Amino acid sequence: MRSARIGIVNIMPKLEAYEPLLLGPLARTRVPVEPVLIRLETHRYQSSDQSHLDRHYVTFDAAIAAGPLDGLVITGAPVEELPFSEVHYWPELVRILTYARANIRTTLGLCWGGLALAAMLDIPKQRYPTKLFGVYTHHRLLDDHPLLDGQAEDFPCAHSRYAGIADWELQGAESDGRLRLLARSPEAGYTLFETPDHRFVAHLGHPEYVADRLVFEFERDRALARTDVPAPVNFDPARPATTWESHRETLFDRWVALASA
Repeated sequence: MRSARIGIVNIMPKLEAYEPLLLGPLARTRVPVEPVLIRLETHRYQSSDQSHLDRHYVTFDAAIAAGPLDGLVITGAPVEELPFSEVHYWPELVRILTYARANIRTTLGLCWGGLALAAMLDIPKQRYPTKLFGVYTHHRLLDDHPLLDGQAEDFPCAHSRYAGIADWELQGAESDGRLRLLARSPEAGYTLFETPDHRFVAHLGHPEYVADRLVFEFERDRALARTDVPAPVNFDPARPATTWESHRETLFDRWVALASA
């Protein structure tokens, strides 16, 4: 079986600590994955291990020069409180996503990465007064769809973000044919959606997280004394459990199959 060549644009803080959260589920998909770690040329990566970055990451241009990518992942980033125009690497990411929309079978955007995909479709994000933080139940909206094959009708997933998209914006985009809505949470809103051609797949949650990551973020925010961060919903930091594991494994398995089709 041919491996799927999957590019990963990692813009999370301390990228070397975040990597396993993506590489783990990608290594367990039925279709073998060749991961290609990609760095942005206009991002400074100040919190990351520079020697690790230099050894293991390549630019996007170098990645596609080495061969075609079957899929692309855009990670989250701690910039959802900023307008896209104020994110210093936004022009470079727009160039990458414009190329991906035309040349890569499917791009998966996670959390802020999903908001970035929506922005490319002229769907704006909105800033929340308090952080959406915790584990929320979602309902799948379609019975027959390649990304939802094997997915439970109702499933939990972790969220950790200060921004989102109004339901009416996404419903309007579905009405005019820009999007297909795939899953929704009563508290977190529409979380999983895609363009009808599967080129852009947005997940506004963090399916790749494990329970310890939520604990880390809870303790970090508490240490920073942020008053706009509530205790995580439906999640006990003293007894952490990755209740969304099945959703994570199913999502990545089906998305890689889509990329390799």
